[in-house]
Amino acid sequence: MEDVPFLALLVHRGLLTADDAQRLMPELQGGASLDDLLVEELGWTDAKVEKMRRTNAGEIPEIPGFEVQEKLGTGGTADVFRAREKKTNRTLALKVLKPECVANDNTRKAFVHEARLLERLDHPGLVPSYGVARSGTTYFSRLGFVDGSTLLELLDGGADFDEQQALQIILEVAEVLEYLEENGVVHRDVKPGNIMLTREGRVVLIDLGFAAEGEDTPSPEDSSVGTVAYLAPEQARGGAAADCRSDIYSLGLSLFHIVVGRLPFESSDDREILRMQIMESLSSPELKGRGISPHLHYFIEKMVAKDADHRYQCWSELIEDIRGQIAGRESLDF
Repeated sequence: MEDVPFLALLVHRGLLTADDAQRLMPELQGGASLDDLLVEELGWTDAKVEKMRRTNAGEIPEIPGFEVQEKLGTGGTADVFRAREKKTNRTLALKVLKPECVANDNTRKAFVHEARLLERLDHPGLVPSYGVARSGTTYFSRLGFVDGSTLLELLDGGADFDEQQALQIILEVAEVLEYLEENGVVHRDVKPGNIMLTREGRVVLIDLGFAAEGEDTPSPEDSSVGTVAYLAPEQARGGAAADCRSDIYSLGLSLFHIVVGRLPFESSDDREILRMQIMESLSSPELKGRGISPHLHYFIEKMVAKDADHRYQCWSELIEDIRGQIAGRESLDF
């Protein structure tokens, strides 16, 4: 019966219909080989069966020149795999556009745009990109391999960050975002799931899939790009072009998430979260009852002000304040 999970995976990935699986189940339960049944009953070739086994039902891509080793993560439109580049023997991360997204022109163009954008950027807090390519119908970009975990993974795993650690992380992310702004880029999807901590403790900002360049303005269907739970109110309303203050808001909610352990606005309904982002003020007993300093409270309140004009207006202003707070805390005996 060890073949039953693989049969279920074939159905889940759309390679078999549920009716086909039901038809094979009695013989499978009777001890027949699934591989033989796929060939004899459904007309699959031996080569196709072998490939499905080798690629875990098509989940692991086969790309000439690379030995794909394991899946590192998945997003809405792409999966990321660790791979060895055979020519150079170096370890890379391959970001592979999901097969169901290849046919969508906008999604495919955004994927290529992100890879090319990263190629022209150079900052230790960004993942280096070595180009985008296509193998058959598979679109993939070659990225530097980052050995670490996202902040969201760490938080979900029970990690606890003190105030000094949280501020240091936010400071390093702000420095990367300032570099992006200097190069005409607004990230538009700042969140713990897009902030990685390497094993050496370095902060890396990932996923520029929603990034806007220059004077980009949102189309009606693109006006609230990003992750709903971290959207600035002006983006949640729709039709507002993102600027650095929108990223500052998202970074402020990320700071809240890091120190409190949850988001201030939570709901299973995205529309309700958007309403709260627009209408409700930040109110959290944790900010007053967890030993959080007035300075940290001030940072969060100013970063997530509903009115963009009341937030920090530029990255240098925020960075200067956080650096000063970190230096002050280090000079005192807490």
